[in-house]
Amino acid sequence: MSSVAVLTPESFAEHRSGLKDQEITEDEAYIPTYLEAFPPLPEKGAPGEKAGEPASVWGSKIRPIKASVITQVFHVPLEERRYKDNSQFGEGEEAKVCLDIMQRTGAHIELSLAKDQGLSIMVTGKLDSVMKARKEIVARLQTQASATVAIPKEHHRFVIGKNGEKLQELELKTATKIAIPRPDDPSANIRITGTKEGIEKARHEILLISAEQDKRAVERLSLEKAFHPFIAGAYNRLVQELSQETGARISIPPPSLPKDEIVITGEKEAVALALNRIRAIYEDKKRKTTTISVEVKKSQHKYIIGPKGNTLQEILEATGVSVEMPPLDSSSETIILRGEPDKLGPALTQVYAKAKSVMVVEVTAPAWLHRFIIGKKGQNIGRITQQLPRVHIEFTDGEERISLEGPTEEVEQAQVQIQEIIKDLLVRMDYTEVIIDQRFHRHLIGKNGANINRIKEQYKVSVRIPQDSERSGLVRIEGDPKGVQLARRELIEMVQRMENERTKDLIVEQKFHRTIIGQKGEKIKEVRDKFPEVIINFPDPSQKSDIVQLRGPKNEVEKCAKFLQKIIADLIENSFSLSVPIFKQFHKNIIGKGGANIKKIREETNTKIDLPTENSNSEMIIITGKKTNCEAARERILAIQRELDDVVEDSMVVDFRHHRHFVCRRGQVLRELAEEYGGVTVSFPRTGANSQRVTLKGAKDCVDAAKKRIQEIIEDLVSYASRHLCCQDAPPQENGDISPEAEFAPRKCDIITICGRAEKCELAKVALLALVPITEDVEVSYELHRYIIGQKGSGIRKMMEEYEVNIWVPQPEKQLDVIKVTGLVANVERAKQGLLERVKELQAEQEDRALRSFKVTMSVDPKFHPKIIGRKGAVISQIRKDYDVSIQFPDKGEEQQVCDLIVISGYERNVEEARQAIQQLVSEWQEMVSQDVHLDPRTHARIIGARGKAIRKLMEEFKVDIRFPQPGADEPDKVTVTGLPDTVDNAIDHLLNLEEEYLLSVTETETLAAYMKPPSRPAKGFVVRDAPWNASGNKAPDMSSAEDFPTFGTGVAPKQASAWGPKKF
Repeated sequence: MSSVAVLTPESFAEHRSGLKDQEITEDEAYIPTYLEAFPPLPEKGAPGEKAGEPASVWGSKIRPIKASVITQVFHVPLEERRYKDNSQFGEGEEAKVCLDIMQRTGAHIELSLAKDQGLSIMVTGKLDSVMKARKEIVARLQTQASATVAIPKEHHRFVIGKNGEKLQELELKTATKIAIPRPDDPSANIRITGTKEGIEKARHEILLISAEQDKRAVERLSLEKAFHPFIAGAYNRLVQELSQETGARISIPPPSLPKDEIVITGEKEAVALALNRIRAIYEDKKRKTTTISVEVKKSQHKYIIGPKGNTLQEILEATGVSVEMPPLDSSSETIILRGEPDKLGPALTQVYAKAKSVMVVEVTAPAWLHRFIIGKKGQNIGRITQQLPRVHIEFTDGEERISLEGPTEEVEQAQVQIQEIIKDLLVRMDYTEVIIDQRFHRHLIGKNGANINRIKEQYKVSVRIPQDSERSGLVRIEGDPKGVQLARRELIEMVQRMENERTKDLIVEQKFHRTIIGQKGEKIKEVRDKFPEVIINFPDPSQKSDIVQLRGPKNEVEKCAKFLQKIIADLIENSFSLSVPIFKQFHKNIIGKGGANIKKIREETNTKIDLPTENSNSEMIIITGKKTNCEAARERILAIQRELDDVVEDSMVVDFRHHRHFVCRRGQVLRELAEEYGGVTVSFPRTGANSQRVTLKGAKDCVDAAKKRIQEIIEDLVSYASRHLCCQDAPPQENGDISPEAEFAPRKCDIITICGRAEKCELAKVALLALVPITEDVEVSYELHRYIIGQKGSGIRKMMEEYEVNIWVPQPEKQLDVIKVTGLVANVERAKQGLLERVKELQAEQEDRALRSFKVTMSVDPKFHPKIIGRKGAVISQIRKDYDVSIQFPDKGEEQQVCDLIVISGYERNVEEARQAIQQLVSEWQEMVSQDVHLDPRTHARIIGARGKAIRKLMEEFKVDIRFPQPGADEPDKVTVTGLPDTVDNAIDHLLNLEEEYLLSVTETETLAAYMKPPSRPAKGFVVRDAPWNASGNKAPDMSSAEDFPTFGTGVAPKQASAWGPKKF
């Protein structure tokens, strides 16, 4: 903190009003008379005094100043700021902390940012509130340091004071936290926590308290603050040497503390010796030194001060000259050099050398180019800093400037290099910004950044997608101009696809997930092949989640969801299970030869049957599937067990000539009989046995059924017949190659022979003919052929795969209205229906396109075009969205006579509504007026507010547009307000009220600065008119004379009458 100004509102108002009434220069200043400056004291009981006579000047009652509200201003340097992010100044943590402090203490706080990035804080309120607020500000906005000070243990209670009041006052005064050890703690060290400046003040005050309580002598010496550096010496060496020589403790207040009192403590003799030495130094320097004032830019002051004031100490050590700097929060640029006349020249040279040793230059560069100027991992900027290590380069986020700080020559070289990089990048690089809904950002990025990395590598661009916390949809693309446009187009296409997407969650019990996925993902692959546009995501098994997510086009997602729900329903239905106890010895009979019996039961009942292993003692057979199927399978298995309890043997007569049919092909017919009829055994006599008896062994029902089947086979063999069927198979053809009307001669390989009973041969013939493909014509307009074929044939391929037919579309040049469909009868019928439905859809789309192609052209003054479009296209986008129309504005390069035409296309009703909406907007704007109001430029920033928040709120409240002049404008106080007449008048009245309110604050701040500003040139001293010594025969009193200015308590005999009149004792 560099300075603190404490003013009461009354005294400040009086001072300001005095300045406003008249501007008095030093040359025109009024010189008071001697009697006015030194009025005579009234004599008590003087004769002739009347009660009605006015009292003298000394007797008038002085009006007390009421100190109800005070203002304190202090400064926090950049290196001591706790929050150094200036990109959100006024909105970040600093503003939140100040708001909290204001609510807690009731004080008013204003923050401002100085050129050196330091923080200026003005606190206004009652004294108690201001002190509390200041303490909290220092603790929460300024970095904290700590130090210890040792004083005798018995002095601690004096630092604490009665009920701790002295300690609280000290903490508030210095804005520090002071920790005093407990009485039972042997330590005598007091710990001080706070800013470096506050620690110095607190340490000084504690040492003063200790010195006052010390039994040794204490002397307080008030000397002008300007001569303290000469007493302390460079780096405090002189005062340290003086303390060592005399043995006295000398406490000089730090430069930041506005006190001129030097405290000396110690033995009386040592204190007296130190006091004489200090006075001698002071008198010597006051007699020999003189001052000169120089003007140096405020931004260069910190280089003269140096880190922790080391540069000032160097100048003092080298030249013996003290350099007095104005406070950092003061606008003054005057520096005072105090020293001996012959040493002021070298000191002044050093001051200018230090001020000009560092140069600050700003290079203008678009903010989006900063990262390219820096280079990958800082390569570009690293090369410059390696060549010129003493140059500090600073980039400010969101600002189009780069700050260079360092030695003049090196800064100039760095400036040239950076400007060359900027020039090269502006030629090679470009950028664009796209507004994309935040919900699509993660899909644009892709899994592990796959999508965005591909776009970056493919187009050689940089894509910046804002974080979720920024709540912004602005995506920025930077890089090669061509690549930027291609990347922008691809991102927009991706967003358009995603806008048509839908996400749906299905609740599926986790136990079914593996069944739906299948072994190695075979089953889910079939589902994905069936719905290729749908993404199916199963949760990780470790999550124990039942949610399966589907994402893709709305219609496809719905179809896929229904398909999966059907599968899930089947799984739930087929998950029923039964346990059937079967004697262990019958398990092999239930399985059958080669698993024939169990396989047949499984196929016919559509169930899963699990039998225990051979070495297991379990007799339970588990049946899984639908409840009815499981029960049927259980009955079949129990029936086999019951049959095995009653096995019979029977025989029948079969003619010799038919034996061969049953036993040929290694007994295939007999095996089929055994499999079909419960493992019945059929035994034919051996060859040469001369027997026609065939033996059957098995369950009674199975034997009877087998006998019946054998008899049917014999009857078929007796009544054997044959039929011939010709199936001409046309050679394969591609679309448009050979007409299906071409005829082919029957070939031998086209004839199929059917043998068996006559009626069954006929049935077989009919069934085979049903499998012969047919060709049918479908009437489809030639104009629709290309839509049916689809992009790269995708449409027609999908239909052929869906209906399992071949669809032939004639060549375009033939312009035929016929499409031929070839395939099985049932498939052809389904394909025809599907084709006709597709034709209806296409015709409906054509009609819709015709309706949407309605256009209207309207003429609108070009000056209203930007307002119709709105900021970043907001207004025109809303109109397009509300009325579902397309609106086109003329290009800037078109001819003058058509630059006012706007084209609206869409449905006729929507187009008319959109046209009326635009006309209504234009009508409102035409009614608007613009009016200028003159506002003091000093209040503009306050009216606009941080980042324009205040002015935007005002414009929304009054429904007007307010434009402030650009910097450097001819009329800097001219503000233009546009809107309806009533709202413009109301807005102007509000602006004038704000100006009056803010101007009062601005004037107070300026007056405070002027009040605290040191005089620009030395004062002439105190001058009065009509003094006694100006009379004839008198002379001015000698200020060094002990007679004219006697010491109190010492009598001196008068030599002659004095101009001051007779002495009174």
